[in-house]
Amino acid sequence: MTSLTQRTSGLVQRRTEAIRSAAADKERESGGEEDEARRGEEEDEDKGDSKETRLTLMEEVLLLGLKDREGYTSFWNDCISSGLRGCMLVELALRGRLQLEACGVRRKSLLSRKVICKSDAPTGDVLLDEALKHIKETQPPETVQSWIELLSGETWNPLKLHYQLRNVRERLAKNLVEKGVLTTEKQNFLLFDMTTHPLTNSTIKQRLVKKVQDSVLEKWVNDPHRMDKRVLALILLAHSSDVLENAFAPLQDDQYDLGMKRVHTLLELEPEKESAKPNTNELMWAVVAAFTK
Repeated sequence: MTSLTQRTSGLVQRRTEAIRSAAADKERESGGEEDEARRGEEEDEDKGDSKETRLTLMEEVLLLGLKDREGYTSFWNDCISSGLRGCMLVELALRGRLQLEACGVRRKSLLSRKVICKSDAPTGDVLLDEALKHIKETQPPETVQSWIELLSGETWNPLKLHYQLRNVRERLAKNLVEKGVLTTEKQNFLLFDMTTHPLTNSTIKQRLVKKVQDSVLEKWVNDPHRMDKRVLALILLAHSSDVLENAFAPLQDDQYDLGMKRVHTLLELEPEKESAKPNTNELMWAVVAAFTK
């Protein structure tokens, strides 16, 4: 009886171990399948418009403003410099690095609230990290309007001139050269030579232009809070930088009129009211307010 009991218990133990090992193998297989599926999804994203999504808001705005063959922005555009600084603030906000201080009981206006560093984790972009470092180390904090002016170098205070980010357009163009979108050439303008960056990858520019066009035509949702935040920011900041017109120039007259009409509905929004709605980026609307005040 004792030996029979031992054999039975041994059989039960072996069966239990076999069941456990089979379950473990199944879990490993399912986990491996999940990992493969996850990797597959990431690869699919990379195969899509990954080059487009890797562009920052500053690079997208500059790319819209650059003349394809000439490789430089219009000499008459005096808005793009401050517009690019606004892009930096919004980009850092969308990446969770910056936010506005709490509005308080008295509900301060967007332009009177200070910019607060939420996280100082590096972004991997030299210009963004440089701007983030300035904002983090500045005490007391400054407003959005002040930071656009300081980063642009538009200040009469000599003690604050070190905040200016220099050669921003050239540095952004070099980033686009590294990403295979632009190339570098020298062009002679009689009295001087100038470095230019003509377009080499027209596919990326076409995707960008189509994204802007579709956002106000085929994919128009008639509600800014249902739009993708980056696309909404791109439209508003491209207008503030005086380069949005370039995206609509190829359209037919009826599409152009419709697109511009819908853009104007976005421009007529009141930033204070829009920033008070749920799931909004307050700092983005503060930048919009700074350009439309």
